[in-house]
Amino acid sequence: MSHEKTHGLVYIVTEKSPQSQLFADYLHDHTGCTVSIHSPRSQLPAAIPSKLLILIDSDHIGVDALPEWQDKLPDSLAKTSLAAFNIRDMDHALEALSCAQLKGVFYRNESLEVICKGIHALLEGELWMSRDLMARLILFYRKYQSNAFRPACGLTNREMEIISLLSAGSSNQQIADKLFVSEHTVKSHLYNIFRKINVHNRIQALNWIHQNLGPILPNIETARSLQRHR
Repeated sequence: MSHEKTHGLVYIVTEKSPQSQLFADYLHDHTGCTVSIHSPRSQLPAAIPSKLLILIDSDHIGVDALPEWQDKLPDSLAKTSLAAFNIRDMDHALEALSCAQLKGVFYRNESLEVICKGIHALLEGELWMSRDLMARLILFYRKYQSNAFRPACGLTNREMEIISLLSAGSSNQQIADKLFVSEHTVKSHLYNIFRKINVHNRIQALNWIHQNLGPILPNIETARSLQRHR
């Protein structure tokens, strides 16, 4: 049975193939959206962000490549809702969420009917994630708010934000851009962070993060958004 028709655009970021075209055709037939396929290497056409959803195929844009890919989006698409599909499991989802401000996550074994339902929700500005994943992110944010993730060495909220971005593999310039500060300010923060946690370089800092904060720090903005939707 088809879902209720709705207006909107869906860009599927994946490699073009007969299988991906069948997927696009199904989404069009069952959501009423205009659906198009775009190579991960191509520039996406501009559109009204509130009427657009970008679906990223995690098989073709890996987690490590997500931050750079998102940074290259045109300004007109900067506020567009992003969702990832073909996600393997919760660990893979958390890793993706630590790298990009995703509004939706679809696992590899998700039914097409569920994906269509999720697209409707995402185009309405809602979030779409499994209950277990949402609970995990909300728990993270609550701990973050109560400073449960702040060690005794006295890291500030800003320093925790920088550590979160550092753990996602962001460069100094990318951290500066995301936090709207200068690269010099980021370097000063990193100097203070390294001094507080008693490390001397990024590799040692990443090891410290893994040992003390866990291997994944979910994207803080995504966690805040989930908290607002409770």
